[in-house]
Amino acid sequence: MRVEPEPVVRELREDRRGVLRTETLLVLALSLGASALSSLISFIGSLTRPGGLKDQAATLNGSYAPGRPWLDLAWQLFGITTALVPVLLVAHLLTREGAPGLRVLGFDRTRPGWDLGRGTLVAAAIGSAGLAFYLGARAAGFNLTVVPEALPDVWWKFPVLILSAVQNAVVEEVIVLAYLLRRLDQLGWSPMAALLASSVLRGSYHLYQGIGGFIGNMVMGAVFVLLYRRWGRVGPLVVAHALLDIVAFAGYALLAGKVGWLPTA
Repeated sequence: MRVEPEPVVRELREDRRGVLRTETLLVLALSLGASALSSLISFIGSLTRPGGLKDQAATLNGSYAPGRPWLDLAWQLFGITTALVPVLLVAHLLTREGAPGLRVLGFDRTRPGWDLGRGTLVAAAIGSAGLAFYLGARAAGFNLTVVPEALPDVWWKFPVLILSAVQNAVVEEVIVLAYLLRRLDQLGWSPMAALLASSVLRGSYHLYQGIGGFIGNMVMGAVFVLLYRRWGRVGPLVVAHALLDIVAFAGYALLAGKVGWLPTA
């Protein structure tokens, strides 16, 4: 068997690392990395606008075609499905690598009960703390008023909110948590550096909500990294994220204007 000289082997390894770096940057540029830049521009706009942050609103799920519910529904479904394309790209890239697609990240149907149970516990633990932090940050003037939904009262409102929550969870946890950590590990990053990169990126694309949104999501990102490292599965964290968003979206739709403690735009 022929053995390549050490300099050639080292060069091939460098080439492989270069490919992985480029691949990771492209995946992020097509997904949440681009969202982070957009969020920064939005935050600068909010800071330079007259009035405090809490007097401005950040709407998460709004109408694309007011007064035209069927066209609006088409746009909502289009936005949800196209947002999932980077996840399919990640699955393709992992398969080309020789891994069993998203299964290598622990995103599959092999342990549904385990994923659902752990995810529900995580959502319950984070949800109340996150709400309290948001209310405090907004009261202190560090956060915009977050409007989780501003959809018309039509039959598809709650199904679309649920689909939107699931889409957010799948995209964020598969890409920013599981895929990014795998690639950073392969590139030789230390566990702490990878944790910081993943959590800061998560906070960055929530910066449009204000400083509170940035810090709160960064802390949540760090917790999710630690849990993913411990469990080796992203499934429970997709469940947790989806439940958090479903409660936020549907809860706002049901309670906005009916309870005094919930800020509205």
